[in-house]
Amino acid sequence: MKNLIIILTALLIVVSCKQKKHDEYGHDMANMEAGSTYYTCSMHPQIVANKPGKCPICHMDLVAVKKDNNEKDILQLSDQQIQLGNIHTDTVKNGNLADQLITTGILNFDQDKKIAISARVMGRIEKLYYKNNGEFVQKGAPVFAIYSEELNNAKQEYIHALERAKTFENGAGTVVNLQQLVESAKNKLLLWGMTESQIKELAQSKKSQSLTTYYSPASGYIVSVDVVEGGYAMEGSPILNLASLSTLWAEAQVYTSQMSAIAPDSKVVVKIPDMGNIAIEGHISFINPEVDPSTRINLVRISIPNKNNMLRPGMPAYILFQQSEQSGFFLPTDAVLRDGKSANIWVQVSKGKFKNKMVKTGLETGGKIEILSGLVEGDVVVTSGVYLLNSEYIFKNGADPMAGHDMKKM
Repeated sequence: MKNLIIILTALLIVVSCKQKKHDEYGHDMANMEAGSTYYTCSMHPQIVANKPGKCPICHMDLVAVKKDNNEKDILQLSDQQIQLGNIHTDTVKNGNLADQLITTGILNFDQDKKIAISARVMGRIEKLYYKNNGEFVQKGAPVFAIYSEELNNAKQEYIHALERAKTFENGAGTVVNLQQLVESAKNKLLLWGMTESQIKELAQSKKSQSLTTYYSPASGYIVSVDVVEGGYAMEGSPILNLASLSTLWAEAQVYTSQMSAIAPDSKVVVKIPDMGNIAIEGHISFINPEVDPSTRINLVRISIPNKNNMLRPGMPAYILFQQSEQSGFFLPTDAVLRDGKSANIWVQVSKGKFKNKMVKTGLETGGKIEILSGLVEGDVVVTSGVYLLNSEYIFKNGADPMAGHDMKKM
């Protein structure tokens, strides 16, 4: 009896082993595992069959996928899966990349090109030839006329000195002393702002005008008008402020955390969005050593040329600070998978076959990331669709391809 039970048990085991394995959709798993090709749905990769058919979920035709049991780390996809997954590749080549920081800024007057026109003597401003900000003043153009008792007295002293020198020109010693008096009176007029031509005209006419006109020493646009007609001006009081637009300042507000990317010799390009994003090369003229404690912002000033005076103060600008270029391998940042401990990419080893590789990364800027190790020139790297490949690998193998990778070993 005991022997009979043993025999029946053995027969049951044999019968069970001969039964075909099926998945939840009734597909023959035994034949599928033994074959070199299986069929799956591009939209539902969990559907696997050993022969052509339709997906029971979306009713699309199943696609054939070749199976290679000797390449467990290789992920294989069909052409249709690659197309639907938007998977793109690119061949690794040695290239250059410059570290770049982009900030916003505002164009301003170049303060080194500002000119202050002030009263050289106390008096009443009888006439202003320019009264509005933004007006252009040509060098040598009349700016204002002033009535000044002191200046008029100085004119009379100069005229009298000339007359006395002419009257006593026969006495040698006396003439020398009078010529010194004439020069002294002339120097006072020059000190108070009269020009050589005005003094020469005064000497010829021997008539002192009650009003004295002052002329602009340089060309520029009026930034401010600080007096009104009929108002009094003290000696040294500002009348007009002019600014040349031949060069401008682009003033950037830079966070302290970004200052490490800026050096005094950094190449700087200023782009003006209001002028069709024209690019103008400039140079850093000033970096404020003091940080605003409330905003943690630094002021960086860039001097740029203003050809044909096209640019105007107040225009917004984009300011690009560029460091020297570095040579190496650079990939789009989306091509690299990172989990805080390691960085991985997918490379195409042959048509439809992909493999995960660990890499060591470096500089990251402008949507590019530097690959320090793990790649060689000529590798074909997946640049789009890496997350889909990663998910597909986990689904088919039950493990993350990044698991167990140690960045310290790179």
